[in-house]
Amino acid sequence: MNFTVGFKPLLGDAHSMDNLEKQLICPICLEMFSKPVVILPCQHNLCRKCANDVFQASNPLWQSRGSTTVSSGGRFRCPSCRHEVVLDRHGVYGLQRNLLVENIIDIYKQESSRPLHSKAEQHLMCEEHEEEKINIYCLSCEVPTCSLCKVFGAHKDCEVAPLPTIYKRQKSELSDGIAMLVAGNDRVQAVITQMEEVCQTIEDNSRRQKQLLNQRFESLCAVLEERKGELLQALAREQEEKLQRVRGLIRQYGDHLEASSKLVESAIQSMEEPQMALYLQAKELINKVGAMSKVELAGRPEPGYESMEQFTVRVEHVAEMLRTIDFQPGASGEEEEVAPDGEEGSAGPEEERPDGP
Repeated sequence: MNFTVGFKPLLGDAHSMDNLEKQLICPICLEMFSKPVVILPCQHNLCRKCANDVFQASNPLWQSRGSTTVSSGGRFRCPSCRHEVVLDRHGVYGLQRNLLVENIIDIYKQESSRPLHSKAEQHLMCEEHEEEKINIYCLSCEVPTCSLCKVFGAHKDCEVAPLPTIYKRQKSELSDGIAMLVAGNDRVQAVITQMEEVCQTIEDNSRRQKQLLNQRFESLCAVLEERKGELLQALAREQEEKLQRVRGLIRQYGDHLEASSKLVESAIQSMEEPQMALYLQAKELINKVGAMSKVELAGRPEPGYESMEQFTVRVEHVAEMLRTIDFQPGASGEEEEVAPDGEEGSAGPEEERPDGP
């Protein structure tokens, strides 16, 4: 049994009433027109009170109704179309009332005040028995029907039940279903909230572990920098010692060379002496030349003295060891905290051997 036709007038009336209500809304207070309703020259309607408020706002110096001072009128713009409305000395009280709209408002309020179920009952009539109300529910066909359909009509062999009973039952089922959906939604929302908290915890833990990782690698780099400085100092000391020794030998050889050159110059001058008696008096010079030729200088640096290869550092195995650094799933990030005896936590595996292998 089809009841769509029976419900169409009700649905149409409800839709028409909604449309009518939209047309009865004041554009200023956004509520239904309150009487008296005035019509503007542009054919738009306003509550007189709303029109007066707009007029007073546009003409603050205009005297209100009842004042002893005679005013020359004023003007304001329609809030719907912005058309300029010019008023005489009576102000908005000089505007014409729209009695048609006021009557429509009265009719609308009367129709709206009627109980909804009474309107619906007028349309819940059986199509086959037009004067019979729909008052039972056919459990076999799962459709509402009337008593005559059960007695004489198509549902005489079907199992039926009172319409209010089925109505309450299905309403209860729907309510239970809604409650289950709401409870399910609450559970889903709780799971979503938990997963959002997990995401936040993951971000916090990752940020913390990144900070710890940076700190440990920075401490490892500090150990490498410290050891590099120590090795560079040792290399500089060895360089200074060798340079001082070689420069000392250079000074000794230079002094000997200078003395020998002066003695050679003196000997050459003596050999140029033409007087044999005077020449023979230079025997002391001969002794000095002989002694100078027999002087033994300090030893020279041994071969390979200038080499610095003993300061070669091999880091291939250390680099290979550093490449094996990896995360330790079982390690805790708290191992670098202060030790119980008040000292700082022990250094990591890379920091325990600052001198290297």
